[in-house]
Parts: sequence; C-alpha cells; structure tokens
Amino acid sequence: MALRLPTLVIVGRPNVGKSTMFNRLIGYRLAVVEDTPGVTRDRIYAESKWKDWQYRVVDTGGILFGDDDPLVDQIRTQAEVAMAEADVVLFVVDAIDGVHTADWDLAEYLRGFNRPVFIVVNKADNQDRVNASPEFYSLGVGEEVFPVSALQDKGFDKLLAAVFDGLAKHMAPEANPDEELRLAIIGRPNVGKSSMLNAFSGEQRAIVSDIPGTTRDAIDSLVEFKGHKIRLIDTAGIRRRGKVQGSIEFYMVLRAQRALERAECALLVIDGEEGLTDGDKRVAKMSLDMGKPLVIAVNKWDLIEPPTGQLGKTTDTKKEFMRRIHDELPEMSYAIIRFTSALESKGMDGVMKAVFTAVDSWNFRLPTGPLNRLVQDAQFEKPLTRKGQPFRIKFATQPQSRPPTFVMFCNNPELFHFSYQRYMINQIRKKFPLPGTPITVVARKSGEDKDDKE
Repeated sequence: MALRLPTLVIVGRPNVGKSTMFNRLIGYRLAVVEDTPGVTRDRIYAESKWKDWQYRVVDTGGILFGDDDPLVDQIRTQAEVAMAEADVVLFVVDAIDGVHTADWDLAEYLRGFNRPVFIVVNKADNQDRVNASPEFYSLGVGEEVFPVSALQDKGFDKLLAAVFDGLAKHMAPEANPDEELRLAIIGRPNVGKSSMLNAFSGEQRAIVSDIPGTTRDAIDSLVEFKGHKIRLIDTAGIRRRGKVQGSIEFYMVLRAQRALERAECALLVIDGEEGLTDGDKRVAKMSLDMGKPLVIAVNKWDLIEPPTGQLGKTTDTKKEFMRRIHDELPEMSYAIIRFTSALESKGMDGVMKAVFTAVDSWNFRLPTGPLNRLVQDAQFEKPLTRKGQPFRIKFATQPQSRPPTFVMFCNNPELFHFSYQRYMINQIRKKFPLPGTPITVVARKSGEDKDDKE
C-alpha cells in the first residue's frame, strides 16, 4: 500500500525568502517571488524528490501576530491550517536582519506545536552570515539551526538530510503513487458525498445527516475494487468563498481544495432532485482549473426514476439530464456522467469503472508521429488566417500527461485563437476520445525550445 507523501510546511514572517526557498526545494519557479512583504497570501503546494524520498512542500503567507488587518488574519489562518497537515515545519528566518520581534512571536507559537521544527536561516550568502547564524538558537525551538541560501542553492543537502533522517523513524521513503488511486469526492453540502463514501466502502465510515456541512474535514478511506486499491477522500461541502471566511466552513473549503490537489481524479456528486446548480458548476470548475479528470455522479436518482416496471418511469429522463449538463458545462463535456443512489448502493460499480476510464485518459500519451499527422490533416481540412496572416503549426509534441498536454510550434502564437485551439482539441478527441480528462493545448513560436522536439 502506498504511503502518503511526507509534508514539509514553510513558515516565517513576511519577506524572509519563503517563496524563494519553496521554488528551490521543488526545483522550478512556481511561487511568485517579490521584495514586497505579503505577496504570498494563499498556500501553494507542490511535490518534489530528494534522493530516495518523495515529499510535498507547502509555501505559506508571512505570519504576523497582533495585527488587526483582516487580510493578515486570513493569511495566518491559512498558515495554521497548513501546519496542522505538516510532518515537518521549516521555520525560516533572515540572516541579514538577525533575530526579529516577529520571529519571537512565531517561535512562541511553535513551542506548543507537536511537530518537528527546523530553524532555517535564509540569506546566509557568505561565511560571516553563516558564522552569525547560531544566534537563532535563542528562539528556543528546534534542535539545530541550518544556514542556507535559497538564492544561491547552498545548505539544502544538510537540511534535507536532517529532515528525512528524522522522518525515517516513522515513515518509509518513496511512496509509490501507482499502488493506489486517490479519488476526491467533491460537491456542495448535503448532496450525498458521505453516503457515496459509505456505499463504496460497504460500511459506515462517514457521518450521514440531512444537516448541510456535517463533514468538516477531508476523510481518507482505503477500499478495494476489483483488485485495485482506492483511497477515497471525502471532503466537506464546498460553498462560495465569500460566504465562509471567518467561520468553521472557511477551514472546510481549504481542506476540500487540499483534497482535490492531492487526488488523481475528482468525483463530483450532484443532487438529482435539484438538478445542476451554479454551485455544482463552480465545484466542477475547480477540477478543470487543477487539470484533474472528472466523473459526475448524479445522486438520489431513485427519487427521480422509479424502479423498472413501475408506472412513471421515463426512458428519456437520463438523456435529457445529460443534455442539460453538457449544455451548461460545455467546457467540461469530456466529463463522464453516471446515475446513482448512494443510500441504496446502486450504480457504484458504474461510477468506479468510469473513474478508472477517466484516469486512463488522464495518463494518455500520443506518439509524436501520429500526433503530427493528425495536426497536419486538421490544418488542411480547416486552415486559419487571422489579421491577414496564415497561421501554420509546423510541429507538435506531447511533453506531458496528467492531463494530456500538447505543445504546438507555430509561426505566430498570437494567431492561435481560442476557437482554433478548441478545434484542435476536438480533432484530437475525434481520433482519441479520452473520456473524463481535460486536454491542454499550448502554442509556442517555431524555433524556440527545440529540446521539446526531441
């Protein structure tokens, strides 16, 4: 069974270089780096690898205590939520400024925190700053101080060796994500997500109630389906962000987003009686924004269609419902739709088969030869001219899957109108349907990034 990835959470006051350190740990630039304090407001997640260890890194906004600014309060709240998920806390301080009043405040908070804490003295760009770093022992947290330079990539091997030596006592290296499938059950409150989890697991693992918002945390349950291990992540009902800040539901939203980020597929549960709502569309959009495959389970269908043979059954009801979903979510017409009754445990096999189909599509790779033949045929069938200039795709490649992403090298990326991008995606789907997964098409100027062609 695959173990969850160890999570390293970066905390510290504003402008000590947390985002630069985050980018260094994951090996590429993801977090925005500015000299302006407070640029990072939301938590940012990414995965990386060091030697035999795969791990997850979380960047947080700068933490300040005793500030009445509501935005600062929200940043602090998000950082606290992230720390609650941490296996290790990297407490970042500034070698140039020395021990700061805000460092003392955060150290006081971390003393009562039941996680390993490592003090990381950033901006130790020269030997004098390295030599001065022991002053941070005075903060009274952590067993050792680690001088590093995120900008110059110095000191990280020693830091990570200490981090993973400690983790090795209770975690195994290199979790294998292929051993289990991570499925996030998402949706608005009270649509039957917890009932769905119970139906999959065959036991009462989640509280089921008519009261919206009963589930407050993301709950992991490991089940087996036809020899496959599946980690079900039941999430709190997602509501509009503006309605939840400052309440317990604010945490519910954050945890739901976190669950979706670590999942390989999203199962959107909607209420068959209510039909597709604006809330359902917002939740579906979250999966699209994160590039995750999507299966839609229309729950409580037993209340819409009586059992076969009873009066009132309408054979076209499902087709009409699916048509409405496709009309109202045209950008997610790839989603696989299944009809279920979680309370009666009906339709669960069909949902799970759809999930595996969607994940297979998500992992799809198209060889360069067939892809280029497809692209050239599509251009020949429907050439594009904009602003008096002909648009030509000279070469195409698929640099990554999860989701399938196609880079098209062309004469002028500015001419690649979104409608023509959609046309190319449709041509790919015409040949390779790829049900359940989004597809991304990116334009680059021919002659650039030649390594992508190899």
